[in-house]
Amino acid sequence: MTGLSEAEQSAARSVLAAERERTEARIAALQRDFDAIVSSSGSASADDEHDPEGSSTAYDRQHVAALLSQARDHLAGISRATERVADGSYGTCERCGLPIGAERLAARPAAATCVGCAAGRA
Repeated sequence: MTGLSEAEQSAARSVLAAERERTEARIAALQRDFDAIVSSSGSASADDEHDPEGSSTAYDRQHVAALLSQARDHLAGISRATERVADGSYGTCERCGLPIGAERLAARPAAATCVGCAAGRA
């Protein structure tokens, strides 16, 4: 069963819901940025690699795409953490089975591993 009390489970669900909301907003903003870059690159000159104004459109597009991918991965992690709250395994390291520290969960609510396993020490 779960090592979390009802109050702790409720708090974890609230924190994860807030984290989900922030991440979904970030994804929406990044998607708008990506779409704007793609749209503007269609009307720009083909020689963006030599733009005297700074970074290339291709770099900007890839950078935003990478940030978007990270945000989507984080959203998937939040979903898995929400499932762990429901099945009673939230707060337990998926690798070693030891508790994940409260400080780590406060900093990274979707954390699935303890600090030792995340660092590769366990």
